[in-house]
Amino acid sequence: MVIDNSLKENNKHLADKIAKIKVVLTDNDGVLTDTGVYYSSNGEELKRFSIRDGMGVERLRKHCGIETIIITGEDSATVKARAYKLKIKEFYLGVKNKLGVLDEIKRKNNLKEENIAYIGDDVNDIDIMKKAGLTATPSDGMIFIRDFADYICEQKSGNGAFREFAELIIAFNCNN
Repeated sequence: MVIDNSLKENNKHLADKIAKIKVVLTDNDGVLTDTGVYYSSNGEELKRFSIRDGMGVERLRKHCGIETIIITGEDSATVKARAYKLKIKEFYLGVKNKLGVLDEIKRKNNLKEENIAYIGDDVNDIDIMKKAGLTATPSDGMIFIRDFADYICEQKSGNGAFREFAELIIAFNCNN
């Protein structure tokens, strides 16, 4: 994503929010995945993740010193494996109360809500999106979630939406 100066000037409010970001929180299913799950008689077998989204995690860390944290209602071995692959040190699986986890993340990392970006796609993301300093949703996130998003990605879930959000933060806030 190339951000030109006119975009930055026309989005001063967004730029001001991005300047305060110190960590990016993300939902998993519907953001990092394309919402599909492959099941066998053994249960969940596979989820599809985008390599581009993974590069977004790496670029945020490398160019901005911004870590990514996964918060998901799923307690899935595939999510844990993806977090390890991307060197994501902090992830929360099987979460039913994302606001409770938000409080824990704030305490653990000495953050204010304005320092937190969040990307989500569905009803279970609304409460945390109301609190985060900067919010986004993939282009195919549920229609009602758009009311809580500062930025609506052009890319779909599991197909580069996280990377697009990461590049937005990098372009406005980091030495890329």
